[in-house]
Amino acid sequence: MAHITFVPVVLILTLLQHKTLFSTSLASGQPDVADDLGLHNDLQITKYDSRVILSWNNNLTEEETKKYSVKYILSYTFFNTSYERKERLQEKKKIIRLELHSGFNAKVKTQLFAKETEELIKESGWTECTYKAPPVYIQNLSCIIYNISFFNCTWHIKAEAPAHIQIFFSYRQTEKYFECQQYIKNARKKNIGCHMKDIYFQPSRKIKLNISVTDLKNNSRGLSYYKAFLPQKIEKLNPPINVSVSLENRSIKIHWKPPPTIGSASNNCFMYQVKITGHKIVDVAAEKYEYPLHRPAKKCTAQVRAKKEVCIRNKIWSDWSEPVIIHDEKTVDIMLLSLTLLCLLIFLGGLLICACRRYRCLEVLTMPVPHPTDNIKTWLAAEETHHQKQTSMQMEMHSEVILGILEENGDNIQQQGHLKEFELEDL
Repeated sequence: MAHITFVPVVLILTLLQHKTLFSTSLASGQPDVADDLGLHNDLQITKYDSRVILSWNNNLTEEETKKYSVKYILSYTFFNTSYERKERLQEKKKIIRLELHSGFNAKVKTQLFAKETEELIKESGWTECTYKAPPVYIQNLSCIIYNISFFNCTWHIKAEAPAHIQIFFSYRQTEKYFECQQYIKNARKKNIGCHMKDIYFQPSRKIKLNISVTDLKNNSRGLSYYKAFLPQKIEKLNPPINVSVSLENRSIKIHWKPPPTIGSASNNCFMYQVKITGHKIVDVAAEKYEYPLHRPAKKCTAQVRAKKEVCIRNKIWSDWSEPVIIHDEKTVDIMLLSLTLLCLLIFLGGLLICACRRYRCLEVLTMPVPHPTDNIKTWLAAEETHHQKQTSMQMEMHSEVILGILEENGDNIQQQGHLKEFELEDL
């Protein structure tokens, strides 16, 4: 274990051995301790695997420690980054995880506060140090969990990396250790990624990656890089399920269900985005969305995507759900029926024209009617004369029958009259 000690630079003027301090005289009557205390810190760095333990000591006496509340301001910035991390600590050490950083610049100062009022009494100047780690041969490490149990990690190998090294990947969760199942290789047969499937993740336990560099020449393991994260923070959700849409009262109503996830499936955990054709993407917290249409819509599509935002912050959006078509059913039904009838009429008309051409129907229909011949005329005249004769004979026979009936009725009347006369004479 390496042990390095950094001694702060003494000011040029030895007469100012107590260094430059900021003193404050308090209105509440606290004494000015600027002349009583000379604050400075001695920084020490201890390297352990992927961690650097930064610790420091000050020259405060036990009595001064009891009298004041002592706090420390730590600021550090990793190489090749501009983000400065600042922390206020009460302990005199800090564990800094290097991950894939090649070193950092750090500085610390001591502050004294009044215990009763928590007002600043004095603070020291900054004590600075620089830590340079062994070379880092990989960059742009990116990991993602998808489809609940699939795990992918990829990285780039720097151009300055030796040609005879190979990268190996493993991870640990709880006390279980897992080797890479399938490596992704580049054109030079170097491992630049790892694909794993059928993995069970515990959402509340961190995944701890171990990326090690092996020297193929000497067949010896060299540097190792470490990174840890919660599974839910790198999970890419599947699109929302059971997406249904309808058009009611000139409003688009969309409903869906949250996708399955390795962590909490509470409705409060998810953030959604809805995309409708011709409209801006909107953020939605619930599992439904209603959008009023200012003019009739004949046809449009709607899609939904999701990510975890509330219970845990995740920057990875899911893919969009399959487009679901929204339309005005009445308008579409009428148009579809009209189009179907038109196509049917066109088909039948074409079929009729083809049949007429095939069987010469038009020629038959347009053929002139011929005049009757003389024989036909003579036959028609004879038939007409015969018909007239039959009609005359039927009329004569009918007249004779009627006269016969009348004569019989007259005889019957006369007989009835004679009978009545005989009856009267008998009386």
